[in-house]
Amino acid sequence: MTYEPPRPVRGLLLTPEDKEAPARVHRLRLLGLVDRPDPALDVFADHLARFTGAPYAMVNFIGEDHQFFAGLRVPAAPVLREDGSRPEFGRVLPRDHGFCPHVVVRRKALVLEDVRDYPRFAGNPVVDEYGIHSYLGAPLIDSSGMALGTVCAADTAPRAWGRSGLETIKALAADLVVRLERSAEDGLPL
Repeated sequence: MTYEPPRPVRGLLLTPEDKEAPARVHRLRLLGLVDRPDPALDVFADHLARFTGAPYAMVNFIGEDHQFFAGLRVPAAPVLREDGSRPEFGRVLPRDHGFCPHVVVRRKALVLEDVRDYPRFAGNPVVDEYGIHSYLGAPLIDSSGMALGTVCAADTAPRAWGRSGLETIKALAADLVVRLERSAEDGLPL
Protein backbone atom coordinates (compact mmCIF):
# COMPACT_ATOMS: atom_id res chain seq x y z
CA MET A 1 0.00 0.00 0.00
CA THR A 2 1.36 3.40 -0.99
CA TYR A 3 0.77 6.70 0.69
CA GLU A 4 -1.27 9.25 -1.23
CA PRO A 5 -1.29 12.81 0.05
CA PRO A 6 -4.70 14.34 0.63
CA ARG A 7 -6.14 16.12 -2.38
CA PRO A 8 -6.79 19.82 -2.04
CA VAL A 9 -10.40 20.69 -1.51
CA ARG A 10 -11.64 23.22 -4.07
CA GLY A 11 -12.34 26.52 -2.36
CA LEU A 12 -10.23 25.68 0.70
CA LEU A 13 -7.11 27.77 1.06
CA LEU A 14 -5.15 28.19 4.21
CA THR A 15 -4.00 31.77 4.49
CA PRO A 16 -0.73 31.96 6.39
CA GLU A 17 -0.71 33.23 9.95
CA ASP A 18 0.25 36.88 10.03
CA LYS A 19 1.89 37.73 13.35
CA GLU A 20 2.92 41.21 12.14
CA ALA A 21 -0.64 42.34 11.35
CA PRO A 22 -1.19 44.50 14.49
CA ALA A 23 2.17 46.23 14.05
CA ARG A 24 1.49 46.68 10.32
CA VAL A 25 -1.87 48.34 10.98
CA HIS A 26 -0.16 50.67 13.46
CA ARG A 27 2.54 51.54 10.90
CA LEU A 28 -0.07 52.10 8.16
CA ARG A 29 -1.90 54.51 10.50
CA LEU A 30 1.32 56.42 11.15
CA LEU A 31 1.82 56.73 7.39
CA GLY A 32 -1.81 57.78 6.86
CA LEU A 33 -2.55 54.77 4.66
CA VAL A 34 -5.33 52.90 6.44
CA ASP A 35 -8.45 52.02 4.46
CA ARG A 36 -8.70 55.05 2.25
CA PRO A 37 -8.47 55.16 -1.52
CA ASP A 38 -5.81 57.46 -2.87
CA PRO A 39 -6.14 58.95 -6.36
CA ALA A 40 -2.34 58.91 -6.77
CA LEU A 41 -2.31 55.20 -5.97
CA ASP A 42 -5.12 54.65 -8.48
CA VAL A 43 -2.87 56.35 -11.05
CA PHE A 44 0.00 54.09 -9.98
CA ALA A 45 -2.23 51.00 -10.38
CA ASP A 46 -3.37 52.22 -13.80
CA HIS A 47 0.26 52.69 -14.86
CA LEU A 48 1.11 49.21 -13.59
CA ALA A 49 -1.80 47.68 -15.52
CA ARG A 50 -0.79 49.44 -18.73
CA PHE A 51 2.89 48.59 -18.24
CA THR A 52 2.21 44.89 -17.68
CA GLY A 53 -0.76 44.63 -20.03
CA ALA A 54 -2.83 43.14 -17.19
CA PRO A 55 -6.51 43.99 -16.73
CA TYR A 56 -6.18 44.21 -12.92
CA ALA A 57 -3.56 46.07 -10.88
CA MET A 58 -3.56 47.06 -7.24
CA VAL A 59 -1.75 48.73 -4.39
CA ASN A 60 -2.95 46.61 -1.52
CA PHE A 61 -2.52 47.21 2.21
CA ILE A 62 -3.11 44.18 4.43
CA GLY A 63 -4.92 44.58 7.75
CA GLU A 64 -5.66 42.08 10.48
CA ASP A 65 -8.83 40.66 8.95
CA HIS A 66 -9.08 42.27 5.52
CA GLN A 67 -7.11 43.80 2.71
CA PHE A 68 -7.73 47.23 1.23
CA PHE A 69 -6.95 48.34 -2.32
CA ALA A 70 -5.82 51.93 -1.85
CA GLY A 71 -4.87 51.93 -5.52
CA LEU A 72 -7.05 49.98 -7.92
CA ARG A 73 -7.36 49.41 -11.65
CA VAL A 74 -10.03 46.99 -12.89
CA PRO A 75 -11.28 46.44 -16.43
CA ALA A 76 -14.26 48.50 -17.53
CA ALA A 77 -16.13 45.31 -18.41
CA PRO A 78 -15.07 42.50 -16.04
CA VAL A 79 -15.00 38.97 -17.35
CA LEU A 80 -18.31 37.14 -17.15
CA ARG A 81 -18.72 34.32 -14.66
CA GLU A 82 -19.87 30.91 -15.84
CA ASP A 83 -23.45 31.83 -14.88
CA GLY A 84 -23.29 34.96 -17.06
CA SER A 85 -23.11 37.48 -14.20
CA ARG A 86 -20.37 40.07 -13.82
CA PRO A 87 -18.30 40.13 -10.63
CA GLU A 88 -18.21 43.36 -8.70
CA PHE A 89 -14.69 44.17 -7.61
CA GLY A 90 -14.62 46.46 -4.58
CA ARG A 91 -11.75 47.93 -2.63
CA VAL A 92 -12.04 45.56 0.33
CA LEU A 93 -11.57 41.80 0.33
CA PRO A 94 -11.37 39.32 3.20
CA ARG A 95 -7.83 38.38 4.14
CA ASP A 96 -8.31 34.84 2.83
CA HIS A 97 -9.07 36.04 -0.73
CA GLY A 98 -6.27 36.47 -3.22
CA PHE A 99 -2.56 36.03 -3.09
CA CYS A 100 -1.30 39.28 -1.54
CA PRO A 101 -1.52 38.06 2.08
CA HIS A 102 0.88 35.26 1.10
CA VAL A 103 3.32 37.79 -0.40
CA VAL A 104 3.22 39.91 2.76
CA VAL A 105 3.83 36.99 5.13
CA ARG A 106 6.55 35.49 2.90
CA ARG A 107 8.07 38.94 2.31
CA LYS A 108 8.97 37.86 -1.22
CA ALA A 109 7.61 38.51 -4.68
CA LEU A 110 5.26 35.88 -6.06
CA VAL A 111 4.82 34.91 -9.69
CA LEU A 112 1.95 32.58 -10.60
CA GLU A 113 1.71 32.06 -14.33
CA ASP A 114 -1.40 29.90 -13.92
CA VAL A 115 -2.75 29.74 -10.37
CA ARG A 116 -4.63 26.55 -11.21
CA ASP A 117 -1.27 24.75 -11.52
CA TYR A 118 -0.68 25.23 -7.78
CA PRO A 119 -3.04 23.25 -5.52
CA ARG A 120 -2.23 25.66 -2.69
CA PHE A 121 -3.64 28.58 -4.70
CA ALA A 122 -6.08 26.99 -7.16
CA GLY A 123 -8.90 26.95 -4.62
CA ASN A 124 -8.65 30.64 -3.83
CA PRO A 125 -11.99 32.50 -4.01
CA VAL A 126 -10.64 35.06 -6.50
CA VAL A 127 -10.16 32.28 -9.05
CA ASP A 128 -13.86 31.42 -9.07
CA GLU A 129 -15.36 34.81 -8.18
CA TYR A 130 -13.27 37.05 -10.45
CA GLY A 131 -11.70 34.63 -12.92
CA ILE A 132 -8.14 35.49 -11.88
CA HIS A 133 -5.76 32.92 -13.39
CA SER A 134 -2.37 34.61 -13.16
CA TYR A 135 -0.75 36.87 -10.57
CA LEU A 136 2.40 38.94 -10.19
CA GLY A 137 3.01 40.68 -6.87
CA ALA A 138 5.78 42.15 -4.73
CA PRO A 139 5.79 43.26 -1.09
CA LEU A 140 5.96 46.89 -0.07
CA ILE A 141 8.70 46.73 2.59
CA ASP A 142 9.36 50.07 4.23
CA SER A 143 12.55 51.43 5.79
CA SER A 144 11.58 49.97 9.18
CA GLY A 145 11.48 46.49 7.62
CA MET A 146 7.68 46.25 7.82
CA ALA A 147 5.81 44.60 4.94
CA LEU A 148 2.94 47.07 4.51
CA GLY A 149 1.20 45.37 1.62
CA THR A 150 1.79 44.70 -2.05
CA VAL A 151 1.74 46.02 -5.55
CA CYS A 152 0.35 43.44 -7.93
CA ALA A 153 -1.06 42.73 -11.35
CA ALA A 154 -3.47 39.94 -12.23
CA ASP A 155 -4.95 38.53 -15.39
CA THR A 156 -7.91 36.37 -16.28
CA ALA A 157 -5.76 34.24 -18.55
CA PRO A 158 -2.57 32.33 -17.81
CA ARG A 159 0.49 34.33 -18.75
CA ALA A 160 4.24 34.10 -18.59
CA TRP A 161 5.33 37.14 -16.60
CA GLY A 162 8.98 36.17 -17.02
CA ARG A 163 12.08 37.39 -15.27
CA SER A 164 11.50 40.92 -16.58
CA GLY A 165 8.02 40.98 -15.03
CA LEU A 166 9.42 39.88 -11.69
CA GLU A 167 12.21 42.46 -11.74
CA THR A 168 9.79 45.18 -12.83
CA ILE A 169 7.25 44.54 -10.07
CA LYS A 170 10.01 44.45 -7.44
CA ALA A 171 11.49 47.74 -8.68
CA LEU A 172 8.07 49.42 -8.80
CA ALA A 173 7.34 48.24 -5.24
CA ALA A 174 10.65 49.61 -3.95
CA ASP A 175 10.05 52.94 -5.70
CA LEU A 176 6.52 53.24 -4.33
CA VAL A 177 7.67 52.62 -0.74
CA VAL A 178 10.14 55.50 -1.02
CA ARG A 179 7.36 57.75 -2.34
CA LEU A 180 4.93 56.67 0.42
CA GLU A 181 7.44 57.36 3.19
CA ARG A 182 8.54 60.67 1.68
CA SER A 183 4.91 61.75 1.36
CA ALA A 184 4.21 60.86 5.01
CA GLU A 185 7.35 62.67 6.23
CA ASP A 186 6.65 65.82 4.22
CA GLY A 187 2.90 65.77 4.86
CA LEU A 188 2.33 66.10 1.14
CA PRO A 189 0.24 64.02 -1.24
CA LEU A 190 1.94 61.42 -3.39
